[in-house]
Amino acid sequence: MATEPNLRDLFRAPDAPAGRSIDVQSVIRRSKRRRLPAQVGIGGAFTLAIGGIGIVGLNGLGGSQTATDSAVSTTAEQAPAQSDDSVMGMMEGDDPTAGIKRAPADRINLCGGPLAEVAPSPSGLVLTVDFPDAPVGAAPVEGTVTLTNTGTEPILGYSPPAPAITLSQNGIVLWHSNGPTIQMLQDVALAPGESLDYAASFTPVVCTVEDDTAEAFRDDLPPVAAGEYQVSAATDVSVNGSAELVTGPTQSVRIG
Repeated sequence: MATEPNLRDLFRAPDAPAGRSIDVQSVIRRSKRRRLPAQVGIGGAFTLAIGGIGIVGLNGLGGSQTATDSAVSTTAEQAPAQSDDSVMGMMEGDDPTAGIKRAPADRINLCGGPLAEVAPSPSGLVLTVDFPDAPVGAAPVEGTVTLTNTGTEPILGYSPPAPAITLSQNGIVLWHSNGPTIQMLQDVALAPGESLDYAASFTPVVCTVEDDTAEAFRDDLPPVAAGEYQVSAATDVSVNGSAELVTGPTQSVRIG
């Protein structure tokens, strides 16, 4: 079995002298460049699985900026120096929920259960939702979720590419984001006051406990009746190596 020194030797060029240190920033940049095309390639599959969720752009106090390859590379170059083990973790694919001892954001609100009460993010991150009213039916309702840094310090981290959406009424969960997803990462680099927008959707139907035990919800879930409902969002954001559960206020929407 290869030992730790042997593993480090594998990453050393054949003619490199022993004890040569790894160029951490170079490894991160190369890793990011390798991963980005794969993320773009599987983005369509993720959108189908979630029902229309994707990335829109980055909005700041001084204007707006679309999230592009250059933005991802810039974030990597600005990241602080990390240990060899940390670099290896980034090369293998990070998970903003790794190591947490609680339910991830997409499992805090389950069908028929009470809407979770979540403490504010320690770093000041807040999610707000913006969805239009919609007719009764099982068609997805599309809107926007905005992640805002309301704190006083810059945020540098990453999150899943889309937040989990919950439809509720009188504090009871009626529907939430569900189904298989493809793991991707969205870089989060927000100065105080800046925000990041995600496209999102919810389906105005009623799920049950049995749906949460299946791989995906049934296709014939009954539509909600006409009335006032609440929509909210939640996501896990890795900030300085620690996963923060980020939520925000609910928004009332009219169905029917």
